[in-house]
Amino acid sequence: MALINCPECQTKVSDTALKCPKCGVQLRKPKRGFFGKLFKWGFIGFNILMLIWLFSYWDSVGDLANTAGSDAAKAGAAIGGTIGTSMLLGLWVFGDIILGLFVMFTRPKS
Repeated sequence: MALINCPECQTKVSDTALKCPKCGVQLRKPKRGFFGKLFKWGFIGFNILMLIWLFSYWDSVGDLANTAGSDAAKAGAAIGGTIGTSMLLGLWVFGDIILGLFVMFTRPKS
């Protein structure tokens, strides 16, 4: 542990301190812990996965609607696509809320 001078008040401060105890200026930025990084990257990965999943689902629904023969089959494909899309979006929002809370609660303390 070394001592450094505060850039504002020139007081000797530990190099591991986040803030100067005398003037309160921030000396270095706090970093996330292991679980904080894990939840942050999990949140990002979940959003990318859901985006890929949604576009691939829309592609398969479009193929199904194009190959349907009758008007009733096309209407069924459209209704099913709408229901499936709303379920995927609901899962996406629910997952973002849960993972977002974990990311928020594991952020670094200042």
